Amino acid sequence: MVSHLKILSITITYLFFVHTAAAQASDSVSQDWNFHFQQTIVVQYHPDFTAKYSGANSLDTSEPAQTSITSTFFIGRRLWKNAGVYFNPELAGGNGLSGATGIAGFPNGETFRIGNPMPQVTVARFFINQRFDLSDTLTMVEDDENQLMAPRGASYVNISAGKLCVIDYFDKNHYSDDPRTKFLNWALMTNGAWDYPANTRGYTWGLVAELVTPPWALRASTAMVPTEANQSIMDMNLSRAHSETIEIEHDYSLGMRQGIIRLLGFHTMARMGNYQQALELPPGEIDILATRAYGRSKYGVGLNIEQGLSDNIGMMFRAGWNDGHNETWMFTEIDQAVSAAIVFDGKSWNRDGDNLGIAILANGLSADHRAYLKAGGYGFIIGDGNLNYAPESIAEAFYSLSLPTYHLQLAPDYQFILNPAYNKDRGPVHVVAIRIHSEF
Repeated sequence: MVSHLKILSITITYLFFVHTAAAQASDSVSQDWNFHFQQTIVVQYHPDFTAKYSGANSLDTSEPAQTSITSTFFIGRRLWKNAGVYFNPELAGGNGLSGATGIAGFPNGETFRIGNPMPQVTVARFFINQRFDLSDTLTMVEDDENQLMAPRGASYVNISAGKLCVIDYFDKNHYSDDPRTKFLNWALMTNGAWDYPANTRGYTWGLVAELVTPPWALRASTAMVPTEANQSIMDMNLSRAHSETIEIEHDYSLGMRQGIIRLLGFHTMARMGNYQQALELPPGEIDILATRAYGRSKYGVGLNIEQGLSDNIGMMFRAGWNDGHNETWMFTEIDQAVSAAIVFDGKSWNRDGDNLGIAILANGLSADHRAYLKAGGYGFIIGDGNLNYAPESIAEAFYSLSLPTYHLQLAPDYQFILNPAYNKDRGPVHVVAIRIHSEF
């Protein structure tokens, strides 16, 4: 087993190298270049809990604390008018609790289901972006992903193509969309019922097009999907394996407070297995992998609302649903999702840069999906060998303490998980964490 100290030593070496490179780059930066860096460490632990039984994908009732690490270097270069290329190497390593299994709304959005916990450097994003202005000449600004874009209120068409992260563009929410700085839970960084196109690390090859004419915006994308559920090799059979997403966004005002509502729809084709067919297999041989075939699909919808309540308080609400007939392919095993959160800005108590967040969420399964797990079937993230079904309910609270002198944020986090993996026979589970985040 790889020790926390070994993981940290490798990461510190990488961090020193990247920090030096970024500092040198910033000394000679021009308007044609864009450099950013982030590094996030999450240490997470749960005390022992009781369970009537456990399976291959159950959360361990007793285990040591686990550490996850990501270090990301963002490089942007202008190509021509309103166009740029972005390159994003990322170091990621460590482990999630129980190898990132046993909870559908997994409590650490910074970890992945990878076999090797040693930090590895991969190319997370590598894409070209082109913007076509529909209004007067614009002054560029940076968005949350450090990409140059048009300011709010401008009208434009934006096209991105290459290796990218789809949730950089869809289902955004100011109060809950980034486990590096906001809520940690998977089902709070995006809609849990949206099986968004991605490899096991969260990235894919695709095309995203956006039309923005405030107060409306329309987005659409097509992207590759993996050959196996939640794996890294992408399926080159593009006529039979692909995923499309569409979203419409509308800005509005409630009284004097800004709000945004987004409606999302998705459709995925892949070589998925079918839950009903798996249930027809002989007892002891029930396995979704044995039923995989091209021609299977998954579709669903999502609602996303963010609303300012005062100068320093805001809230978010999400709801999502997918048909749940075929196996979850890319994100996590959630077929119905509802979540709500409230976030307080530290300016209210004279701590500019601090944030306090409180959220609740509930996840559910389709009838086919729960029958498959009840019969002893396994997905890629959950499966206890049996199932006494109930919605998976989670509450999360965090406080992010800003230390601007050191470019650091320290955030203790607590999550209460009732019916982990939808099973009343296990838990509840208390998960505590400390997150250390640096960016410049």
